[in-house]
Amino acid sequence: MKHQDQVVLVTGAGQGMGQEIVRHFADAGAKVGAVDINKEALTASVDELNGSVNGEVIAITANIAKSDSVRDAIAAVVEKFGRLDVIINVAGVGSFDTFIDTPDEHWDKVIAVNLTGTFLCCREAAKVMTKQGSGSIINVSSTAALTGEGPSHYCASKAGVMGLTRSISRELAASGIRVNTIIPGPTNTPMMADVPDEWTQKMIADIPLGRMGESEDIAKVASFLACDDSGFITGQNIAVNGGMAFI
Repeated sequence: MKHQDQVVLVTGAGQGMGQEIVRHFADAGAKVGAVDINKEALTASVDELNGSVNGEVIAITANIAKSDSVRDAIAAVVEKFGRLDVIINVAGVGSFDTFIDTPDEHWDKVIAVNLTGTFLCCREAAKVMTKQGSGSIINVSSTAALTGEGPSHYCASKAGVMGLTRSISRELAASGIRVNTIIPGPTNTPMMADVPDEWTQKMIADIPLGRMGESEDIAKVASFLACDDSGFITGQNIAVNGGMAFI
């Protein structure tokens, strides 16, 4: 199996894209630390997966916007499995605010989870991977960061993720660590369920391939970036959006 015994940590693993990525890697034989702030949803997901996948999945409740919580989550994976080969930073939040009416607390929360949380996860994972001399860090941005079609806090946070990837990929390359970003287009996830239907239909109309993305589309690209097939790829922002926007 492609990821046999590879140790992977996935944030935002309780539902949607993160949950599917956990399933994809565990099906391929990986040992996965599934991280989410929602303990109930995470536990239910992991219990279901462990009865149906080839690898092993453990549930870790954590708030990725808090450095101590991130440190503890990564330590739990290393303690259980002995190493950390891949981290996939999926966790994200958003809210539907116009720029002028964005409350401070909404801006702070979106930046804290989407950008600061990704930074903290990258930093703590890199500490482990540097000692190993290898690793793959995979961040998740959004096509909204390319088009600007979305709330300002969300677009800014996801654009920041791409800049973070470019910077740390250069710094970490000498340690054998690759860092890349996946940029999904509109994807069928629980987060999209809150988007008004007229917005959804407009987004689909803007996608040349004529459909929404599926979580499996993202999981397959993450799988590629996590294995030796992509061994000469780092610092890249890879759009998986049906042709909706270009980098």
